[in-house]
Amino acid sequence: MLHAYAPASVLENMLTVRLHLDSCGRDNGALRVLPGTHLYGRLNSAQVAEIRTRLAETVCEVDSGAALLMRPLLLHASSAAESPEHRRVIHIEYANAPLPDGLEWREVIKKEES
Repeated sequence: MLHAYAPASVLENMLTVRLHLDSCGRDNGALRVLPGTHLYGRLNSAQVAEIRTRLAETVCEVDSGAALLMRPLLLHASSAAESPEHRRVIHIEYANAPLPDGLEWREVIKKEES
């Protein structure tokens, strides 16, 4: 499937939902985030490195069956698992706006008119 590098203006209005099929703890590569960084827009590697020196990361430990919601621009990463177990996730991204410059979403759900 083809993908595009979305502009920050699109990503700012999206929501990511991660549905965890397995528990994911600190020792199993849980997602690490830098809270509030979704407000900074798209960042280059030097900006990310600088922000990492002044913000403490949060480890998002999630139980099986739980959902984790985040903005796509939030700085996030996973570490290698120290105790490898399944960490299956269904990753869904929602958007509420059309794409610019003639681009189209692969799937669009249209509201039924009453």
